[in-house]
Amino acid sequence: MQEIITLDYGSGGKKTARLIEELLVPAFSNPALDSLGDGAVIKGDGQLAFSTDSFVVDPIFFPGGDIGKLAVCGTVNDLAMCGAEPKYLSCALILEEGLPMDDLRRVVESIRMAAGKAGVQIVTGDTKVVEKGRGDKLYINTAGIGFLKYPGLSPKNIKAGDAVIVSGTVGDHGTAVMLARSGMMQGELTSDCAALNGLCKAILESGAKVRVLRDPTRGGVATTLNEFVEGSALGIVIDEDKIPVRPQVMAACGMLGLEPLYCANEGKLLAVVDAQDAEQVLKAMRGTEEGRDAALIGHVSAEYPGRLVMQTAFGGKRILQKLTGAQLPRIC
Repeated sequence: MQEIITLDYGSGGKKTARLIEELLVPAFSNPALDSLGDGAVIKGDGQLAFSTDSFVVDPIFFPGGDIGKLAVCGTVNDLAMCGAEPKYLSCALILEEGLPMDDLRRVVESIRMAAGKAGVQIVTGDTKVVEKGRGDKLYINTAGIGFLKYPGLSPKNIKAGDAVIVSGTVGDHGTAVMLARSGMMQGELTSDCAALNGLCKAILESGAKVRVLRDPTRGGVATTLNEFVEGSALGIVIDEDKIPVRPQVMAACGMLGLEPLYCANEGKLLAVVDAQDAEQVLKAMRGTEEGRDAALIGHVSAEYPGRLVMQTAFGGKRILQKLTGAQLPRIC
């Protein structure tokens, strides 16, 4: 039977990795692509970072943001995680016939505001309309260009003993969208959607030895940390008691049988830094709005090569693998 694309291939987990590694990378292989960072570093007279992303979130409006804000922040963050200063974005809109014009105006205004706050310009774009029933309200693609200011960030730099830091509470975006989609959204829980270029700058100008930065979007914190060490001689150990999770997120995930560590984030980052520099990085992060709840959650270890291991609140250990399947499709 011929294999077909399922929603699992968009989860950010094992099947997404398989699609990339077995089909896309072999087809398009080149030095800029093969490192598989959040964006590509392009060498020339100067160094540029380039990234692209498509956004199909459902619903298009959710507590704490909308598809427009998400599109800007997502691409800005991909560039920032490369050590680049984001500068220019493209914006392509795919509209479904019947979309209310007021909804489109609201999204465009959100794009304008998010770009202004992040300090980037929308410099080119495209608009297409498909027949009613051939789309789902609105899809957006953004591509971004930035200037590389802090080269060399890579999971390949990670060393045993390094500290693992998260910039704040995990799982906020995925849980907020999930509850909004189900109609159960009541209370204060909102998406964490935010541009993180200012936070990255604070970290990278703190004087610390920073190995790698990454925003844990689809697949969440657990999948991203797995990607740091898979196939290597090192592992990562995290402490369940030290991972910041909002009580509302914990309650919602418990009700629906989900794990916050696999829920998407759109305004958080993971940083692996030299252990001796952990406190100065935390201080730099906590001095920003986006990093005020930053926490040291674990360390790199040679004891569990290629594994992510969680020290549980009950004193045991649990292996956390990459996300298998789609906890929640169309999360971004």
